[in-house]
Amino acid sequence: MLWLRRDLRLSDLPPLIAAHDGGDQILTCFVVDPRLEKSSGPRRLSFLYDSLRELDDKLSGRLLVVRGRPEEEIPRLVAAVDAASVHVSDDFSPFGRRRDAAVAEALGEVPLEATGSPYLVSPGRVTKPDGDPYKVFTPFFRQWRHHGWRHPASSTVGASDLLDPSDIRRSGRIRVPAAPTRLELPAGEDAALARWSEFVDADLDEYESGRDRPDLDVSSRMSVYLKFGNIHPRTMAADLGRSKGAQAYLRELGFRDFYASVLYHWPDSLWHNWNRQFDDIRLDTDQDAYRRFDAWKQGRTGFPIVDAGMRQLAQTGFMHNRVRMIAASFLVKDLHLPWWWGAQWFLDQLVDGDMASNQHGWQWAAGTGTDAAPYFRVFNPETQQHRFDPDGEYVRRWVPEVDDDYPAPIVDHKAEREEALRRFRQI
Repeated sequence: MLWLRRDLRLSDLPPLIAAHDGGDQILTCFVVDPRLEKSSGPRRLSFLYDSLRELDDKLSGRLLVVRGRPEEEIPRLVAAVDAASVHVSDDFSPFGRRRDAAVAEALGEVPLEATGSPYLVSPGRVTKPDGDPYKVFTPFFRQWRHHGWRHPASSTVGASDLLDPSDIRRSGRIRVPAAPTRLELPAGEDAALARWSEFVDADLDEYESGRDRPDLDVSSRMSVYLKFGNIHPRTMAADLGRSKGAQAYLRELGFRDFYASVLYHWPDSLWHNWNRQFDDIRLDTDQDAYRRFDAWKQGRTGFPIVDAGMRQLAQTGFMHNRVRMIAASFLVKDLHLPWWWGAQWFLDQLVDGDMASNQHGWQWAAGTGTDAAPYFRVFNPETQQHRFDPDGEYVRRWVPEVDDDYPAPIVDHKAEREEALRRFRQI
């Protein structure tokens, strides 16, 4: 039996190969966990449902989708088809590890066999010589590259390899729901491969020089496809040569693995400061703090580059990475609000919301995580706008009223920068 999770594709899928090796027909299933449904924003649910529909078409209608707790549904399906084993891609998130432990216990003597993971190098593989995990990206990246990764796996499946799930009757079986919201990018494996090919051909060479420019937007937009496993990073890395653009992109894939490794070794960093010495910093949480938080969410702060990013996020479920850093710095350093307020809002809105990358990216901006921006680094929104949107094209796209009916700045950046530094110096 093949249980899909963050690997909604058929190519470069090691657990599919492992399931094939058993020689029997494969039941391919996906469990819609109500806990994850509840915690996912409407855009991520739409992307998930669209990916499942595409995958079902590729499997000639033989993808079984059920809703329920995996520790109940997976043993039920195993019993229904008398499966000898259950094959998955390994999951290293705190939630995934707890879920898989519960499923393995519920399966009893039927093994839950993990093959591969959503990463180039699985968390826990890259460590210091003494076995301790890395806390800083640069030495991690150096060892990560030295460790290396396998070539893309050659996985295929035909209709004759698959069990027909139509005889499995129970209320848990569902039709994939209609997508609750429209998406800017199409979901699924075919769309992922097409988008990657387009990026490599058109934008990869300019990536190193233009990746921080939201007005140019030479970003790949592959993060959402990686989030849902419509493509494996091995497939992408195989197309990356030695050019500056290719190596800059490989570094971003390294950051994705690094943050997954940090979360694996320090699971409490999901919602708490990785560097606990910052736990005592004074944060604003009064009624006025919520008013400023609402202005930030609505893109009405009076700082055009911040507002442009927040409006892009609200309208599309995506924000350029440079602008994510600017918006995050503004929330924690200018407004003095808890970074986890912003992290939760991003997870609610982002179609590519990934727990490890999102949470630790926010801690980088807040100065409380591994490899964090030094606490005394406070992004100046005006300086950032002039540097990375020099002609104002990005701002005009999302804040067309910037010269007319536009609010005055809700804070004085210079004064709030000094206040942020004062609070940091207190601890």
